[in-house]
Amino acid sequence: MNEITATSLSIALVGALATWIAFGPLSGYILIWAVFIAWAGFAALGGDNQALKSTVVCGVFGVVIGWIAAYMVLAIPLAEVLGGALWSAIVVGITAFTVVFASNLQIFSAVPASVLSYAATFAYLLQTSEKLSLVTLTTINFENPILLISLSVIFGGLFGKLSVIGAGYMTKEA
Repeated sequence: MNEITATSLSIALVGALATWIAFGPLSGYILIWAVFIAWAGFAALGGDNQALKSTVVCGVFGVVIGWIAAYMVLAIPLAEVLGGALWSAIVVGITAFTVVFASNLQIFSAVPASVLSYAATFAYLLQTSEKLSLVTLTTINFENPILLISLSVIFGGLFGKLSVIGAGYMTKEA
């Protein structure tokens, strides 16, 4: 089988499996859209073992920094003085700088994975009703993005790796 056909088929099969797992046995523990975001990051980083490591490490780092940003916006009462939009912009500026500056450390050098997960954290908090709250951020359960988005990122990297392995098997000569 040629490479593009094998890759397409492998992604289709693994994507279907990921969807079944996210909607079935792990419903409430991983979000399929966050899985696919991390999977895309894995592919963009090269789709190899280093990409898997970087996707997981930098992805979880991005979630943590996103969580810190949300916590700062909610817990530090400068929105009352500066207005919510300006205070949020300042916090995003500080934390975005942190994400990129941390890439000076080799372990956090995959900035795209960090940024994608940072964005996924805010997508979840801002687009899911009543999740942008200190209760959500400080309760230890799977509504907290530290757990929910991080686990989704880890699964995204693993499903990405599984799709690469599957495509490799399909392109081998019998």
